[in-house]
Amino acid sequence: MDITRSSPAPLRVVAVPPEPEPVDLTALTEPVDLTALTEPVDLTALTEPADLTALSQPADLTALTEPADPTALSQPAPDRPSTAAAPTAVPEERRRSRPRDLLALVRPGQWVKNLAVVPLALLDTHPWGAADLLRTGWAILGFTLASAVVYVVNDLADRERDRLHPVKRHRPIASGRVSPAAATVLTGLLALSLTGWAVAGPAWQWWPTALYLALSLAYSQGLKHVPLVDAFIVATGFVLRLLQGALLIGGRLSEWLALCVFSLCLMLSLGKRRHEMTAAGRAHRPALRGYTLAFLDHLVVLVAVLTAVSYVLYLRDDAALAAGASFVILLSAPCAVFGLARYLQLLLVEEGGGNPVHVLFRDRATLVNAGLWAVLVALALLTHPSG
Repeated sequence: MDITRSSPAPLRVVAVPPEPEPVDLTALTEPVDLTALTEPVDLTALTEPADLTALSQPADLTALTEPADPTALSQPAPDRPSTAAAPTAVPEERRRSRPRDLLALVRPGQWVKNLAVVPLALLDTHPWGAADLLRTGWAILGFTLASAVVYVVNDLADRERDRLHPVKRHRPIASGRVSPAAATVLTGLLALSLTGWAVAGPAWQWWPTALYLALSLAYSQGLKHVPLVDAFIVATGFVLRLLQGALLIGGRLSEWLALCVFSLCLMLSLGKRRHEMTAAGRAHRPALRGYTLAFLDHLVVLVAVLTAVSYVLYLRDDAALAAGASFVILLSAPCAVFGLARYLQLLLVEEGGGNPVHVLFRDRATLVNAGLWAVLVALALLTHPSG
């Protein structure tokens, strides 16, 4: 009994070795073939996770790391079936929005600057006739074409920096909705239209517009990177608008009025730079490295004072007023001071001022004040003798 009971012990020893047969390594070579797993489990991608070339097929990291780069988004991987419809859908959408984007490129919302500045030359030409109004409209048309050329050229030159700005990165060229080639063609068409405007108008009366284009070209090519010079060139462009209107009308341009327009536009330009510093820092505009917030605050207040003083001196010395209208027009001085104070409040207290056109033409207090000022000036001009 003892011998027969001890016999199963060797049997257990013999039965143990065959157990690896169900887990035969040779049988696993086909289902666990490393060559078959190279595509779904790329060993090089595991050892080098930062290598974008190894991961370009399963997941295009360039599209994730640069979402604002239109070139990276417009060239998806050709062998990905899941995004096969994207290359056809995006260009179709861009074709539908192309006319609107081209119109946005010339910034029609900024044309109001020409409507506000050029007709100021009529203040020194009274009484007005139909010919004066037509010449004023012709001057507005010329500067609208010239400013459109400048806007497109600036956006072409600044498209890389605009992509760093929280607002400007949505501009047509910076966002990729309009290609640089299309923008160049648009610039040529605008330049031809502007040339036709100059030829059809009075001879040699277009030199303020030509000087504006020359200054703007120098601004785009490098002067915009020079602190203070950049803001002064922008303000000078508005004085040239006023001068163009005076030349075509044939009237005299008051020095005090020109100084008032220059200082007012310089204040708006400096205020815009201050807002850019607080909103996006100095990276997108190199000229901002020459400014500080305290420095800009002092400059804005200084130029605001110069604007108020030059306006009052214009009313006293050069405004075309009747004798009884002096008191009425002097009532507009508080309106001018209130307008300046309101802008400083929007800029320094409410941290606005990024778009001067929006500030001046969308703020209710500014609109009501401007309407009252316009009524007072109109009353003073209408009482002027017609002879």
